[in-house]
Amino acid sequence: MGRARLAELHGVATSYEPAPGRTVQVPEDTVVAVLAALGVDASTPESVREALDRHESRQRDQLLPPCVVVRPGKAPRLSLPEGTALRVRPEDGAPHTRARAAAGTRGADSALTEARTESVHRGGVLTEGTTAEGLLTALPPGAHTLLAEAPDGRRATAPLIVAPDRMPLSPVRSHGFLVQLYSLLSARSWGMGDLGDLADLAAWSGRALGAGFVQINPLHAAVPGTPGAPTDPSPYRPSSRRFPDPVHLRIEDVPEFVQLRGPARERADQLLEAATALRTSVLREGALIDRDAVWALKREALELVRTVPLSPGRRAAYCDFLAERGQALEDHALWCALAETHGPEWRTWPGGLADPRSAATARARTEHLDRADFHCWLAWLTDTQLAAAQRAALDAGMGIGLVHDLAVGVHPSGADAWALQDVFASGMSIGAPPDAFNSRGQDWGLPPWRPDALAATGYAPYRDLLRGLLRHAGALRIDHVMGLFRLWWVPEGREPTEGCYVRYDAEAMLGVLALEAHRAGTVVIGEDLGTVEPGVREELERRGLLGTSVMWFERNYNGAGAARPLSPGEWRADCLATVTTHDLPSTAARLTGDHVELRHRLGLLTRPLAEERAADAVEVAEWLALLGRLGLLPEGPGDEEGAVKAVHRFLLRTPARMVGVWLPDAVGDRRPQNLPGTWDQYPNWRLPIADAEGRPMSLEELVASPRLRALMAEVARLAPRQSAP
Repeated sequence: MGRARLAELHGVATSYEPAPGRTVQVPEDTVVAVLAALGVDASTPESVREALDRHESRQRDQLLPPCVVVRPGKAPRLSLPEGTALRVRPEDGAPHTRARAAAGTRGADSALTEARTESVHRGGVLTEGTTAEGLLTALPPGAHTLLAEAPDGRRATAPLIVAPDRMPLSPVRSHGFLVQLYSLLSARSWGMGDLGDLADLAAWSGRALGAGFVQINPLHAAVPGTPGAPTDPSPYRPSSRRFPDPVHLRIEDVPEFVQLRGPARERADQLLEAATALRTSVLREGALIDRDAVWALKREALELVRTVPLSPGRRAAYCDFLAERGQALEDHALWCALAETHGPEWRTWPGGLADPRSAATARARTEHLDRADFHCWLAWLTDTQLAAAQRAALDAGMGIGLVHDLAVGVHPSGADAWALQDVFASGMSIGAPPDAFNSRGQDWGLPPWRPDALAATGYAPYRDLLRGLLRHAGALRIDHVMGLFRLWWVPEGREPTEGCYVRYDAEAMLGVLALEAHRAGTVVIGEDLGTVEPGVREELERRGLLGTSVMWFERNYNGAGAARPLSPGEWRADCLATVTTHDLPSTAARLTGDHVELRHRLGLLTRPLAEERAADAVEVAEWLALLGRLGLLPEGPGDEEGAVKAVHRFLLRTPARMVGVWLPDAVGDRRPQNLPGTWDQYPNWRLPIADAEGRPMSLEELVASPRLRALMAEVARLAPRQSAP
């Protein structure tokens, strides 16, 4: 009982429900290991009692919790002794605002509504007699500081997050493309899609098609490869989520590139020729996208470009960027420099370098100053091209523009895991528990945030992460948004089935997200596919966070018998509606059953091929029948292009705020960009967009494709009829 109580106090679940009505107990060893990762010793009955005593003592003695979160209509509940004085130090440095706790505010259930202000707020927001709840909620949104002083002389401070109640929402409904940027090669690409290609796609689709957004994969910095170990191409296992990867740079768009002269110019021209050969090998010869080969060429070109002095204006802009990104950028750049010298596995670095705050690391900052500055410069260049891509989107009339993607975690060997060791749980990995689709569960190999450490910092690492991502975004997609509420932790060396859920302070996680989205004016989309605990989708909707609705999954599962497809009017409005995603079969492959044949060839089927084919055919037939009944399939049965148009006509008949068209669908591509459950059996994250015959297509060929133009003409014809909900 003591260990279960201790686990509950720290948000560690001792059981879970893989299906309604079925409860599974978490192994005791797992609970002990997870608590240890949270700094709590629960290995023996004696240590459990001591930990409980410490927790009770800390709760009894503390004036303020580690972090206080306030939003309209949601006051914090504090336990304050009578007469406790409260002050707020606003984020903007304005004069302190004061309040004093009145009688009756002591106790776990007392609220600030019973406190009275001691003085008038200088800015005129508060008047004499305003409640202390009013003092806190009248503050502007921001990351402030709350100070408390008890009559017995005890003092405490805590971060105070004042958050808007809801995320911003797009004022109108819109449609746009979903694309994996690396797969979008143009006639100017160096072997993979880049930020210049993104700007071109946004400008064209906004102007020619009336598109409102372009959603892309995470552009996070990757862990670099080493000889014999290529870079992991997955954009969802990054080195850092705080900075984008310079592999996405369009080299010719760096202003200093055209100023190269002499031998440097000659070498740059040779690199351009090599880039042309690399691009040709992908688009014309069927080669896979080779991220490491692309980066080798770009890195050498950038080394040449760096020899060109920055103009005074660009030098000033670079200095501003350095000052704005501060310590986070310094740490990231130093990790990159050290990884070049010692390899990316920072736990094996010599002489204390595994500690980002050690004396040895401080010396390394000086020794590697020039190389670290190179990586800072790369981050700045990438930031400027991201800004240019978003400007191109908005200038083309897009209401949202770029939709960036936030991966659920970071690589354990990467820059963020090194620089932010205090807020990541050592020896833990996030994943998913066993369910009806995967009886073994999943281990994603990504270290989780420590919820206690995040709170102690006032969620500063989380705020910094969001602020960086939202700099040049019209919207942000959050992968596995359920992780704002809880995550499945798997202790190192254990199977995913032996993990457990650890709960996060969702009020704080959503509050910080709302604060940063409000400041940036960005829409937020949550990827809420799969198993979602009761109440989560409802809370996300209340907070203005859009969900993700994929057509094939939108069925009524509440009635008896087989779940039927939802009609358009039954869909939720607050969502991004799509037919498919990067992790699912393309629409053409789904309609033809090609995806079943692919999984059969790779040995991924859990049932005999004939059964899988039959079940898949029934599912597709149900949807086609619904489309026919709704009059959305005038082309009749057997017309693949007509069926692709029909499913998008269907999406545009739903009330969804955003409708996304998977760009490969527009040209009949049959291959998924990622096939879950595979590693080297399938070329995940390395395929260029291709036509129905598997022939790679450049951006120029895509925009000229009759099939794409016919589909998007249909989308544009129907989209203007939709008004804002």
